Amino acid sequence: MEREEYMRAAVELAREAVLTGDVPVGCVIADSAGTIIGRGRNRREERKSAVRHAEIEAIEQACAAVGSWRLDGCALYVTLEPCPMCAGAIINARIPTVVYGAKEPVTGSCGSVINLFEEHYGFRPAIYGGVLAGECAELLREFFQDMRTASLP
Repeated sequence: MEREEYMRAAVELAREAVLTGDVPVGCVIADSAGTIIGRGRNRREERKSAVRHAEIEAIEQACAAVGSWRLDGCALYVTLEPCPMCAGAIINARIPTVVYGAKEPVTGSCGSVINLFEEHYGFRPAIYGGVLAGECAELLREFFQDMRTASLP
């Protein structure tokens, strides 16, 4: 599969997040054979938990699938640039490739605010941004526009 195909799978998960009132962020993790072994979507509102980000859910599922906390040889695809918490989880899971869609100007940790992967943590994944960026950003724009419209009297 190509990067765009994996990102489309992440976009579908992001669309599911909207149904529970969550910000549309989706994530998939593929192993070295190209099989998706982890899927996640934002569930902060649904689970009332600050740590229920799409990347965390996908990492947990992928670790269970391989039976290890190390995700060597895997690639993570997420619709929105990872935040500091998720960047830390990516570093700790040793995921060598990170692909994201839209930039996150408020908490983006792949270069928008800071690039945590350039710091001296002893592990640096390859980062590829902007994959299906327009589609990923449009999902977010629509979600927040709908929220603003719904809050009007």
